[in-house]
Amino acid sequence: MSVRVGAARIRAALVTLISFFIVAGTATGCAGGGDERPRVVVTTNILGDITREIVGDEADVSVLMKPNADPHSFGLSAVQAAELENADLVVYNGLGLEENVLRHVEAARESGVATFAAGEAADPLTFHTGQDGGPEDEAGEPDPHFWTDPDRVRKAAGLIADQVTEHVNGVDDKAVRNNAARYDGQLADLTTWMEKTFAAVPENRRALVTNHHVFGYLADRFGFRVIGAVIPSGTTLASPSSSDLRSLTQAMEKAGVRTVFADSSQPTKLAEVLRQETGGDVDVVSLYSESLTEKGKGAGTYLEMMRANTSAMAEGLTGD
Repeated sequence: MSVRVGAARIRAALVTLISFFIVAGTATGCAGGGDERPRVVVTTNILGDITREIVGDEADVSVLMKPNADPHSFGLSAVQAAELENADLVVYNGLGLEENVLRHVEAARESGVATFAAGEAADPLTFHTGQDGGPEDEAGEPDPHFWTDPDRVRKAAGLIADQVTEHVNGVDDKAVRNNAARYDGQLADLTTWMEKTFAAVPENRRALVTNHHVFGYLADRFGFRVIGAVIPSGTTLASPSSSDLRSLTQAMEKAGVRTVFADSSQPTKLAEVLRQETGGDVDVVSLYSESLTEKGKGAGTYLEMMRANTSAMAEGLTGD
């Protein structure tokens, strides 16, 4: 009897032990399931879309910035911060754009994660702190908004492909290169289409006024002049002073500009401010400047955003 009891106890102990390892293995698999596939984490949704086009199905691409968010002010949850430090590669804009996220990117880099600053590799320009020709019209900090020039995006996309094949183990390098080549062709087509569309804008109307300095790269690439910005800064976190607005309206009157291009999130507020300053009608044209929208909402991809903006700008500058 004691032998049978001892054997039963041994069998029970074995069953318990086997069950423990099954449960532990299942839990480990659930918790680390994402570790079985390589992971690329991207800070902004514009770069996220570009990176997804290049990576394709070769790795998981996690984008931290939600649609319609402001890259200058969005922050991270603790879970998202942990994603950065567990990534195979982090792609970020840099040049001060993601002001609340860069310290987390730095922490990931210090922990050994490969990071790539796309803006810093795209031959950055500097924005100007004053209005066109004004006393404060001086070069400022590097302009982070390089994506408004599709040629610079082509360069950045090729470099992202290099980073993925170098640092993300387990991807098919050939597949990544093929994806990058296909997307490069789409970006080349975008540039050609933008050139043809902007060719309809007369020389005397190639002057841009924006809500803040965001289209400097587009102006440089396609032959426009940036007259000024309501917020004379490269970030939405700054605020315009009364003297800033006076300088802007004077520059607009001097250049004969009555159209202002503003982020789609607050065109009405901007129009009212400028109407009060100018004492007349000012057309405010909404653009998608720093964030993609949700799919199907006008700018769900980088290519869609650039085509929508180009059409709106050309119409706004040529309309009577």
